Amino acid sequence: MHNAWKHIHSKYIHREKWFNLRSDKVLKGNGAEMEPYYVFEFSDWVNVLPVTTDGKIVLVKQYRYGLGVWSIEVPGGIMDPHETNPEEAAKRELLEETGYSCGNIEQVAIVATNPAIQNNRLYCYLATGCELTHDQAFDENEEIELLLVTMEELKAMLRNNEIIQSLHVNSILYALIKMGEVKI
Repeated sequence: MHNAWKHIHSKYIHREKWFNLRSDKVLKGNGAEMEPYYVFEFSDWVNVLPVTTDGKIVLVKQYRYGLGVWSIEVPGGIMDPHETNPEEAAKRELLEETGYSCGNIEQVAIVATNPAIQNNRLYCYLATGCELTHDQAFDENEEIELLLVTMEELKAMLRNNEIIQSLHVNSILYALIKMGEVKI
């Protein structure tokens, strides 16, 4: 019924630390050739919704240059090239961005970031029993403000469209479903 597209060849247009951009020639499912078809190659990403031992939600606020806004998000980021375990990457990102360690961490979803033009996935986690154990340790381009909110404040932020990064909204909703805070 539906035929997968077939890869004919690729040419790299740009390569760097954070992503590669390639131009492919493909044979579409209907037999038509398409060139160029652009694909961004990224490492996989991780996001974590952290819940402290006293029930607060740990969020981060950071400047996002592309939109020119301060964005409220969950801790997360790119899996480092040597990392093969998304859970360990999630714990690392949580600790680096917030200084919080978790008592328990559970994967709640794996989503495609943009399957039309990107090759990576986002691993979504719920971390519970979180406690402040370290100082924050930012990457060179990070400027992060911590926000501690209640569950009701988090839900209000979602209702009021205060959390605009779609992949972070995804991560939050999957974690809330797991916690029984959202019924579907």
